[in-house]
Amino acid sequence: MADKYGLFIDYQWCTGCYSCATACKVEHGWNHETPGVICFTDGPRLMPNGKFEYTMLPVFTSLCDLCKDRVEMGKLPTCVHHCQAACMKYGTVDELAEMAKETPRSWIYVPEQ
Repeated sequence: MADKYGLFIDYQWCTGCYSCATACKVEHGWNHETPGVICFTDGPRLMPNGKFEYTMLPVFTSLCDLCKDRVEMGKLPTCVHHCQAACMKYGTVDELAEMAKETPRSWIYVPEQ
């Protein structure tokens, strides 16, 4: 059985620049509002320690196919390639799970096949 691939997102470092969403729309030529990835804002909220927390959350829609055409040409998915904070990684689910073990504020996206 072939390895399953996905995306790893380290939410601690996402700056909310929307490069991933913009790159997705441009790559696929989508003119509608919803690309394969959208960014949500979580916060700001005052935490019990007196600090504010403000997090950007890239979330993938059912339109995401991990840029199948790009990957078949040996390129990274466009969201990973254009991520300004380098907080997105592409790889096998096993590789991504290893990264997640050491990154508490992360998420792994694996599209339905």
